[in-house]
Amino acid sequence: MQDELDPEVAVAVRASFARQGLMTALGAEIVELGPGRCAVRVSYREALTQQQGFFHGGVVGAVGDTAGGYAAMTTVPPGREVVSAEYKINFLRPAVGDSLWAVGTVLRAGRSLTVVRVDVLAERDGTRQLCAALQQTVVGVAGTTG
Repeated sequence: MQDELDPEVAVAVRASFARQGLMTALGAEIVELGPGRCAVRVSYREALTQQQGFFHGGVVGAVGDTAGGYAAMTTVPPGREVVSAEYKINFLRPAVGDSLWAVGTVLRAGRSLTVVRVDVLAERDGTRQLCAALQQTVVGVAGTTG
């Protein structure tokens, strides 16, 4: 993979991300973007927790799926986007922290399928701990206009 992301691809990824209502509702943001890589962060809010005060597993999965998808989108031809075909997530420890980070890394970008690994980390006081591991397969699709 190349060392730097094409600026047009970065604009397309960020524009696509901005259209995601769920990520907006979660307050998520792309904090890192490169060829085959994307990191998404969401700050802790009580509205995003489960009954014991941890980030809810649904939030962990959604942010992980999104980071992986946009990591994959950096590898598809211009004018294309991606959708998830499947993902599997292993919850390794409670997602306790000030923020949640999902870091997607493309393992293999194929012509029709791309496989991505996502590490989901909970950050507390500047220290990140792995709380979930996700593996995902995405498929390239025609881009949207709106």
